[in-house]
Amino acid sequence: MWEAVTNMYNSFVSLMMTFKATDVLDIMVVSFIIYNLIKIVRETRAEQLVKGILILLVAFFISGIFNLKMLNALFSSFFQFSVLAVLIVFQPELRSALEHIGRSKIAKYWNNISGGKTVEEEKIKQLKSVINCISEAANNFQRSKTGALIVFERQTKLGDIINTGTVIDAEPSVSMIGNIFFNKAPLHDGAMIVRDGKLYAAGCILPLTPNNSLVSSELGTRHRAAIGISETSDAVVVVVSEETGNISIAVNGVLTRDYTRETLNIALEEMIVPQQNEKSDRTPIISAQKKGKKDEKNKKQNKL
Repeated sequence: MWEAVTNMYNSFVSLMMTFKATDVLDIMVVSFIIYNLIKIVRETRAEQLVKGILILLVAFFISGIFNLKMLNALFSSFFQFSVLAVLIVFQPELRSALEHIGRSKIAKYWNNISGGKTVEEEKIKQLKSVINCISEAANNFQRSKTGALIVFERQTKLGDIINTGTVIDAEPSVSMIGNIFFNKAPLHDGAMIVRDGKLYAAGCILPLTPNNSLVSSELGTRHRAAIGISETSDAVVVVVSEETGNISIAVNGVLTRDYTRETLNIALEEMIVPQQNEKSDRTPIISAQKKGKKDEKNKKQNKL
């Protein structure tokens, strides 16, 4: 017993003598990667796939211990193509992870030092103009109970989504938005994509969210499509319900509801106008809703 403890101590000491600062960095980087991989697969369909792969690895290990030659050979053949299989099976999760890295602060900093375009006043003015038009149009749709689905493209380019619809590349106006979503118009069923302050495409088809169990049963296809595109990109999506006229916003897979014209305008400016883009989170949406409700309360008190 004492000899075993001594051997373990000697092994530990010899290991620590060869330990370098680069080893600490190596461990930290690997730990960070593993932690983020776990975050990606948690509470998604990938979690069940990971469990299945772990079960196969345990079975492979046991077949080696008990010398089950045929089973071991079968698993060996399977795991020879495991890298390719993982790339195919986990393609949505890998794509989401890479897009998340591309939207990180490090990527933004690199873009700045590599000569990225500076934010111009004209661009900010154009973004505010399209936000005002969409807020006004959404208010009209709310009163008339006209369904609408509007996607603001941000850093993640939506070229594959745009290809499913019709490019219009038009200057923003309330009447143009109203014509697109008029229930007899040929493009009213799809989504409208806003790019660089312009009404860029209409009639586009969006992917539905796969997490149907987490979505309220009272929400229809428009809302599920809004959540779906916000899960796979950093887009901000405005939805107007055809049944209730309720205005909602989907960001990062989260849907918030009950917007007015004023709160919608505030929330969209906080998330889309470049100077405030770092705050593009659920927080500004909630704060915008509270501000709007406070303004409405003050209006009622003034009337009294």
